[in-house]
Amino acid sequence: MTGEDPFRAIEGQAEAVGLLRRVAAGERIAHAYAFIGPEGSGRKAAALAFARALVAPAGGPAAERVERGAHPDVMLIQPTPPEGNPKGPLALRIENIRELERRASLRPAEAAWKVFIVDGADRMTAATPQAFLKTLEEPPARTVIVLILSQLRALPATVLSRCQIIRFQPRQAPGTIALLPDGRGETRARALGALAEAESEGGEAILKIGEALGRDRQAAEAVIETCWLWYRDLLCALSGADARLAVFGGGAATVARRRSLDEVVEGLRACREAWQAVQGNVSPRLTVEVLLSRLAVWAA
Repeated sequence: MTGEDPFRAIEGQAEAVGLLRRVAAGERIAHAYAFIGPEGSGRKAAALAFARALVAPAGGPAAERVERGAHPDVMLIQPTPPEGNPKGPLALRIENIRELERRASLRPAEAAWKVFIVDGADRMTAATPQAFLKTLEEPPARTVIVLILSQLRALPATVLSRCQIIRFQPRQAPGTIALLPDGRGETRARALGALAEAESEGGEAILKIGEALGRDRQAAEAVIETCWLWYRDLLCALSGADARLAVFGGGAATVARRRSLDEVVEGLRACREAWQAVQGNVSPRLTVEVLLSRLAVWAA
């Protein structure tokens, strides 16, 4: 990558930006990314900078057109109101995805790549993710899609399993952690160990784990999200997705050989139900115990 650094204005996201710089400089480029983080964390700015690095690496007038939203090989898709109701709720609708698919089927007009930035991907209508799935499963050549959303659980695992996940932290946080959120690393590491222990030792271990890791809502959320990400990795492995999409490395491929697709889908459903329970003020400790019990049964 030559010319002026397109990421220079993005602050507080050193690790995510570093990863994107390396990709744009020539490392293997995935066909889809999910930029996940809260509003104001720089997700959209990073997506535009990434697009500029891919389609206008030398800078110059092409880079300026990316910044103005005028480059033919960069498309920004945003939520829109219902047709005929300009004051209606904003959402990403099937017609938005159909336009993306139409544009993606064309060759790049000027650059080596086409980049599609889907802002507000967590506002897809109920039928939109399924319509979008075919594009992710059979991506056109020289095409990169960037989804911008606030939470992992906002999209089905079948969509996210096709994306490389990059996490953005709130702007006030010092730095960022790509792939996993900051501040809960120890709890996540213990959660992975707890999942393995629950699967091998059963009931008594689960009670001890629930007491240790379900002490409060924040800790329980970290455990649930870790389990969700692990089962997402299993789904990636079972579906034959690119190994680079795995959050926890290559271990899921070995475990996936002992699981059925139905078991993994049920595991993802259990994680979602546990998350909803914690948000509904069910006891964090009880929620973690029930979740690990369910996952241990399927792993037996």
